[in-house]
Amino acid sequence: MDMETGISRDLVEKQSWRTILTLAYQSLGVVYGDLSTSPLYVYQTAFAGDIAHSDSNDEIFGALSFIFWTLTLIPLLKYAFILLRADDDGEGGTFALYSLLCRHAKMNSFPSYQLADENLWAHMKSITPPTSSTFGARLKSSLEKNRVLQIFLLVLALLGACMVIGDGILSPAISVFSAVSGVEFATSKDHHQYVELPLACFILMALFALQHYGTHRKTQRRGWMSLGGIILCMTGSEAMFADLGHFSQLSIKIAFTSFVYPSLILAYMGQAAYLSQHHSIQNDFRIGFYVSVPEKFRWPVLVIAILAAVVGSQAIITGTFSIIKQCSALGCFPRVKIIHTSSEIHGQIYIPDVNWILMFLCLAVTIGFRDTKQMGNAAGLAVISGMLITTCLMSLVMVLCWHQNGFLAICFVLVFGTIEALYFSASVIKFLEGAWVPVAFSVIFMIVMCVWRYGTLKTYEFDVENKVSVDWLLSLGPSLGIVRVRGIGLVQTELVSGIPAIFSHFITNLPAFHQVLVFVCVKWVPIPHVKQEQRFLVGRVGPRKHRIYRCIVRYGYRDAEKDDLQFENDLVCSLAEYIRTGKDSTRDESEQISVVGTPWQLHEEGRGYLGTEEASELREIQCASITINPRKRVSFVVPECQDMELQELMEAREAGIAYIFGHSYAKAKRGSSLVKTMAINIGYRFLRRNCRGPREILSVPHASTLEVGMVYQL
Repeated sequence: MDMETGISRDLVEKQSWRTILTLAYQSLGVVYGDLSTSPLYVYQTAFAGDIAHSDSNDEIFGALSFIFWTLTLIPLLKYAFILLRADDDGEGGTFALYSLLCRHAKMNSFPSYQLADENLWAHMKSITPPTSSTFGARLKSSLEKNRVLQIFLLVLALLGACMVIGDGILSPAISVFSAVSGVEFATSKDHHQYVELPLACFILMALFALQHYGTHRKTQRRGWMSLGGIILCMTGSEAMFADLGHFSQLSIKIAFTSFVYPSLILAYMGQAAYLSQHHSIQNDFRIGFYVSVPEKFRWPVLVIAILAAVVGSQAIITGTFSIIKQCSALGCFPRVKIIHTSSEIHGQIYIPDVNWILMFLCLAVTIGFRDTKQMGNAAGLAVISGMLITTCLMSLVMVLCWHQNGFLAICFVLVFGTIEALYFSASVIKFLEGAWVPVAFSVIFMIVMCVWRYGTLKTYEFDVENKVSVDWLLSLGPSLGIVRVRGIGLVQTELVSGIPAIFSHFITNLPAFHQVLVFVCVKWVPIPHVKQEQRFLVGRVGPRKHRIYRCIVRYGYRDAEKDDLQFENDLVCSLAEYIRTGKDSTRDESEQISVVGTPWQLHEEGRGYLGTEEASELREIQCASITINPRKRVSFVVPECQDMELQELMEAREAGIAYIFGHSYAKAKRGSSLVKTMAINIGYRFLRRNCRGPREILSVPHASTLEVGMVYQL
């Protein structure tokens, strides 16, 4: 299985039944962890003590009816049978829907967008434009022409991401706190309150510390209010779609329809049956999961419930990491250090900075509330808000990507949107009883995302407006005191054309640069994965004799950035291949950029890696090996040839590589509005100062780094 490109639909169709059933089994813990722990707290959150002294069972059976139809319509019908089909080359989630819309409507929401990027998704689902007379064609035209609609769509996707992050804070808190509430029934009732909170906090801290290792009757207003708790039976449904890239459509459907769905229905029916027989008998009756468990089984069930809560919480935390990575990749979240914890399980990532922030917020929610009902109100609003946004985006996908009739999309919104809007209204009414928490979290994260996005766009616009012409660079020479030193200089820039102003600032203060100069632009594109052979766009800047190149490195929003060693190897391999193929040198820079694979042979500890198409050619020619890094036993192998340009590249590689990064100091222009001044001078500057820079992301050694400071008047 190719972890680089993920599980595509074609690969899924070729999987054996044994593989599919194995994936279905594995999805039980990852995809359904949070959904399967909801019986711990749904009835308790929905009713609390409202039915303790009631002689009628109408409310209980009405709630059970709501739970049954909610699980049937939302997780089963909407997610398992409809939404899973809206995958983005095997990937799911809010940003998967958004990236589909960006490609089909060709919305240019990414500043460094190029026409050449459209070739990246040519191998994916064919993009056929809708008929010009259809509703989809008119909608597509409106989205492509109206910048306000594009911004609204981006904000909608970001809001959905914020709700997922809020769910990542609230779900672990309520799951673990509800699980440890069983201590009340397994220990002395006089001491349980001194045990539950410390135990829940301890489990949460351990969870985050180890994260880096992978009705038929309405009962009027009171019944409507109980819907805010019944929402929680759907908690985790979004994970079914968001974790699609880890498994496959068929495996998730099999696991949910054959095991998870019937098990959940039986669990809720069992609790409802117990409540209907006991709620009016005991004066001290308390609603909860553990009251329906026989006393002699409570300790084993308590242990199992805690373990299930940990697994479910770990899954939602990992999902939160994934959504933050996607936001960061698309320029909507500050850069963070991302660690891939498994080379075998696709998508298993760990973000240290975000992990500790989530732990702090999760502990704050647990200690602050100490009440399952208020936690449930908060989690319910986060869950239903995310579902509403997914429904809106899905209706657009049906029209623009699937080319379905507009009436069908409207029916989809009316059916599922009406149900979710009902639950949303029941959650909003409990705003002062805990539901304000996800709103507060979303406002904070939205401010961070919008400020970062705005600052990033303004920085890019400054680079475009102040870039230096290629002629200026070519005019530099010995007559001006400019010297060329040994080695390769990699100038990091956001520009895909032209010379960045940061480099001219560097030359002004230090009149020397390397014998081989490469302007490197690392960009993220709105597709999940970019194949290795399509990753590098390479071209010359000016004539061949100047040894100046441009390299655009493209990543998908689910790809992992390479560390400095592998990144250097792949980049030099692409340059060597570009030189070997003998591309014509022209002054028109746009004509020089071309996709270049990396077919060169790379030896590490005696193991060879060789492209199939180049194997026969390289066997027939004599090769020379050059040690490329003293830190590891790695050899870069190229064919011996008389090409002076290629030889000079190898000599420069042997001399070493230096990274030249820009360290910009953002500052709002004079006369800017108060909002812009605060956004740039306070918000964006603070985020830039405290987030990870390109050097930390690539783990570049300090000895190989040059940083050039420059003031950006935005």
